[in-house]
Amino acid sequence: MSLAGQCHGPDAGDGPGATDGQDPSAAVLVATFPMPAGTRFDWHTHQDHQLAWAASGVLTVLTSAATWVLPPTRALWIPVGLPHETASDGHATMRSLYIKRELSPVSWAEPTPVAASPLLAELIGYLSGTLEADQRAHAEVLLADLLRPMPMTTIQVRLPVSNPARQLAQALRADPADRRTLREWGRQVAASDRTLARAFAAETGVPFGRWRTLLRLQAALPMLARGEPVSRVAGRVGYDTTSAFVAAFRRETGQTPGSFFRG
Repeated sequence: MSLAGQCHGPDAGDGPGATDGQDPSAAVLVATFPMPAGTRFDWHTHQDHQLAWAASGVLTVLTSAATWVLPPTRALWIPVGLPHETASDGHATMRSLYIKRELSPVSWAEPTPVAASPLLAELIGYLSGTLEADQRAHAEVLLADLLRPMPMTTIQVRLPVSNPARQLAQALRADPADRRTLREWGRQVAASDRTLARAFAAETGVPFGRWRTLLRLQAALPMLARGEPVSRVAGRVGYDTTSAFVAAFRRETGQTPGSFFRG
């Protein structure tokens, strides 16, 4: 399910994202979006700052510079005007806080991950209700205290721009566990392995072997965020052994798959 269009805040969404009962003049409005598996909000911007959080399931937020995978323990600050896409492979519920820029307690200019503590989760639910002015003001002050940046490694995968390398890349995105070699792929896309190798190095910035590793690790992140066993994830993204997957993951992120979404 793809929902396209230019979104500018909580009023731009359909029914599921309504902010009924909330004071429209408040500094913070909360909208809830049920997201069946496969939902994608195509590239759009907002006129307010956004804090995107998965109350359940896992969200993936794409910007031109990064891909952020967000389980319920993480939220992402998205500044005013930043083009982004939000998706969920499985069923999820996104709760979005829209924070008026002139009233915002922070002014981060870049996407910034924050820890979604149990207290922050409860506060988001509280802010989504009908509150008296003083109750809302106190809650917004507490929200400002809870917006603490946290380090989070992202795995970036650039696609080649020219065919047939792009055709190969898109096929591997659809099935990262495909183990065919460049020579085998060359027969599939009618190009030599040398031509494909040159295209990947020139257009993605990394050799094909490392590109495929990064693609597999990126594909693994939503599964890990859902809590799937590392051994199962390793096989689903094309690794013969769990140890090989763990070694590749640690080499690229500095962390093990099991520890990546903790904290």
